[in-house]
Amino acid sequence: MIASKNLFSTLGLNNFLIKSLNYLGYMKPSPIQRACIPYLLSKKDVLGVAQTGSGKTAAFALPLLQNIVLYLKYPQILVLTPTRELSIQISTSFVEFAKYIKGIKILPIYGGQKYETQLLALKKRPQVVVGTPGRLIDHLKRNTLNLSQLQSLVIDEADEMLKMGFIEDVENIILKIPVKHQTALFSATMPETIRNISKNIMYHPKEIIVHSNVITKPNIYQNYWMVHGRKTNGLIKFLELEDCSSIIIFVRTKSATLEVSEILLKHGYNSSALNGDMNQILREDTLKKFKNGQLNILIATDVASRGLDIDRVSLVINYDIPIDSESYIHRIGRTGRAGRMGRALLFVERREIRFLKNIEHMLKKPIIEIKLPNSQLLMKYKLDRFYLQIINHLNNNNLYKYRNLLKKLCPNKKFNIEILSLVLLKISQKILQLIIPIKYTNKNKNFNNIKKLKNIKKITCDKKKNYRLNDTMRDYRIQLGKNDGIEVRHIVGAFLNEGNISNYHIGNIQIFSNYTIIELSTNIPKNNLNDLSRIRILNKFTYLERYKKK
Repeated sequence: MIASKNLFSTLGLNNFLIKSLNYLGYMKPSPIQRACIPYLLSKKDVLGVAQTGSGKTAAFALPLLQNIVLYLKYPQILVLTPTRELSIQISTSFVEFAKYIKGIKILPIYGGQKYETQLLALKKRPQVVVGTPGRLIDHLKRNTLNLSQLQSLVIDEADEMLKMGFIEDVENIILKIPVKHQTALFSATMPETIRNISKNIMYHPKEIIVHSNVITKPNIYQNYWMVHGRKTNGLIKFLELEDCSSIIIFVRTKSATLEVSEILLKHGYNSSALNGDMNQILREDTLKKFKNGQLNILIATDVASRGLDIDRVSLVINYDIPIDSESYIHRIGRTGRAGRMGRALLFVERREIRFLKNIEHMLKKPIIEIKLPNSQLLMKYKLDRFYLQIINHLNNNNLYKYRNLLKKLCPNKKFNIEILSLVLLKISQKILQLIIPIKYTNKNKNFNNIKKLKNIKKITCDKKKNYRLNDTMRDYRIQLGKNDGIEVRHIVGAFLNEGNISNYHIGNIQIFSNYTIIELSTNIPKNNLNDLSRIRILNKFTYLERYKKK
């Protein structure tokens, strides 16, 4: 009966997948899903043009999962992605969709993860492999990955692959798989280069173009904060400006719901986690408490929040940015209901700016940046709120009950009322922290209200607007240069994926005829630096070595 209500069942998906979709809250397919699923189920090639956030992961994952032969223990599906974050995201989606399919193994493979971990996982013979081109090439050369029986290939974010210099790697991977295979290629844009590649690797593909129809409510104020320092510290500061009566905080993983909830509880916030690991009774009890006001803050994953329908939510905080733009719309749709005004705040790390741009593109409007509340603002807000509490209590008829307590404090002494008031304010300071030590100034808005104290070295801003200490960068050299056709984007793409580092770890890059000088942060962990010691760029291996100016 449940399956018949799910419109995905009209596309030919089996009961195991429909059951998973019901569990996840997916009832109605998006345009890209309606168009792609029937063709991919019939094992035809598909060329899809759709923005990130259109639901294309389900569009290829669901039909390809149905086509898997479970008793064959070798890779049957390979998904190529430009970044490790996207690899993890897509493999997680595969796991969720395959929740009720027994005997299926799904493995993400990407640079920055230990080879030993990946080798152990490969020995378990997964049927689905999701990975970045660089690390997959390495495994193919080591003969630790065998794609000779592959049935389906998915190339996701093909235009990003092109920008990051991975297309040559993709072509080399295709040479290692059977000639007869199904191919699905997805791209947000369709430059001529991508179209030419599709002609070479696909057989009469069905071209599907889906224009975004994502809209958001006009009564939701949307802002983002560019993360500096610890996200938890920023979260606490933003919450200090709220009445915290009805807030949902969205995170990416189940473990994060528990971590954030524990931190908020330590700071005195009435909060609770909501994730897919909770049993149904506990989950329903948590939602009931949040709906009736016994619980003020809910920390949830996307899966746990599906079907969440609560009118009183005043603020949604995206603690972890959703890679899927439709998930962002779904999240912020929890606020601004029943004619009320709503607010949404998005935390964005520098390496996640691309996802922010994708969301803005889908919304067709910019999301406004806000700064972290400084100490003066927090102190003013707390004092104003404390003042209102005092005014409210002055009109309280129960104050006479406390008169005897004043007499019992020191019966043999008479207190000056002003001094007594100051003492009580000082005592309350330990609980409310009404007076906040001012550590930061707001003289330079370009530094996001951050200014280090006297003993901290001055912070400078490089061309990429990343913040680094003056003496934290070292010069390194690779034996590839202009003569090899190398560009900055190739280097950055390879380093981010192979070294498991962030873009703010990379400084200036100078490309010469036969070699390149690269600035790298000294804060890069040793293990990550070892991953970069012998790196492959444009399918050419090179050694990374320290460079000392003569």
